[in-house]
Amino acid sequence: QVQLVESGGGLVQPGGSLRLSCAASATRFSLYIMGWYRQAPGKQRELVAGISTGGLTNYADSVKGRFTISRDNAKKTVYLQMSSLKPEDTAVYYCNAHSPSMGTDYWGKGTLVTVSS
Repeated sequence: QVQLVESGGGLVQPGGSLRLSCAASATRFSLYIMGWYRQAPGKQRELVAGISTGGLTNYADSVKGRFTISRDNAKKTVYLQMSSLKPEDTAVYYCNAHSPSMGTDYWGKGTLVTVSS
């Protein structure tokens, strides 16, 4: 069982920045593919960014050039640096850990990001 705890959400003005963190309890964190998803009110959950075990990254088109995902395997933590935030980035952001070998997924409880003036 893997527990994920997100932090760093809050209220920010348009154009501002936030950094989200996700701390994992996984014993072998480096073997998990990590991702950040978000869900806005009335919308489906969507992938924002992912990072492979080898550090390869992928992003939703809507956040390319503005968001950066990274991981620190020693700290068992994944980050999402968000810049040039827009009101449409407002959502609950969830951390996901995927085990390719087991085919299992774990989710955090989410952290709310509100972009508003």
